[in-house]
Amino acid sequence: MTRFQDIGDLPLRLGGVLRGARLAYITRGRLAPDRRNAVLLTHGYTSSHTFIEGGSGASEGGWSDLVGPGLAIDTERFYIVSSNMLGSSFGSTAPRSTNPATGRPYGPDFPPITLTDIVAAQRRLLDALGVRGLHAVVGPSYGGFQAFTWGVEHPDFVRCLVAAVSGLTAPRSLDPASLAARLAEDPNWNGGHYYDRPGGVLGTMTAVREETLRRYGLDDELARHLPDKAARDAEIHQRARDWAEAADAHSLLVLGRALDHYDLRGELSRIRARVLYVLSRTDRLFPPSLAAEVMPALAATGVSATYVEIDSDHGHLASGTEAAQWTPALRRFLDRTP
Repeated sequence: MTRFQDIGDLPLRLGGVLRGARLAYITRGRLAPDRRNAVLLTHGYTSSHTFIEGGSGASEGGWSDLVGPGLAIDTERFYIVSSNMLGSSFGSTAPRSTNPATGRPYGPDFPPITLTDIVAAQRRLLDALGVRGLHAVVGPSYGGFQAFTWGVEHPDFVRCLVAAVSGLTAPRSLDPASLAARLAEDPNWNGGHYYDRPGGVLGTMTAVREETLRRYGLDDELARHLPDKAARDAEIHQRARDWAEAADAHSLLVLGRALDHYDLRGELSRIRARVLYVLSRTDRLFPPSLAAEVMPALAATGVSATYVEIDSDHGHLASGTEAAQWTPALRRFLDRTP
């Protein structure tokens, strides 16, 4: 069940303060007496904190086979906190939230945020839950960005980082400027004030989502069970529309623009946690060739890092859909951390 935590007024890295911020989250397991057995799970760009429950809404592949009793992220051992990102469409303070200064949704007036702000909000959430130290921060894609940022921003609070289908910089395909231009062409956009327009920007958002799911490799995943192409196309379109009905275009822009300030290649010396870096053989967003850059960069700054490559045709979805391939490595990695 999703819960909500007020985290107060949050100063932002680029200036200003987000008043009365809150985060949506779910938990599994119990916090140990020393309050240091927590694992923070961080979700992807277009998914939500419920990605650990699986289902069609988990863009980067549902992680229900990774999180649970006796699984690699063991809820009988760890206290799991899956946090919805600041700025996300799915429950945390975001553009669709009410601006206390106006009594209306922020919309295009939502202040610019960074990965540092997203992590700062999560730290406040963990403080409110009584967590005194993290065993790990674990996440796919944009969630991996958050994991790496945690290692840089709070090196003494987290013991290990797991970044799957992710990197130290954002992929060029995440282009908020192009997305903004595309949204502006929608007749209901209204300079970004589309919330009271019938139908909103549902058509544009559905099309964007469908393209994203195909780029992530959903067609190849569905082919195992739906050999008929027309049936796969219909399924992808329906998943895209279901997502678009719940998502907010401004959240995509806010989180996309946050990546303009994400590049940790010069800050790796601040990381003290051990790192597990996981890529998928067929991922077009974060191809395996990235390992040749990331792993030496971590080693050069003294970070203890392990690399795992998932041999899968499922592209960006593989960390969830092919969980069995890297579960043993994840379990060993978490077990080795004191």
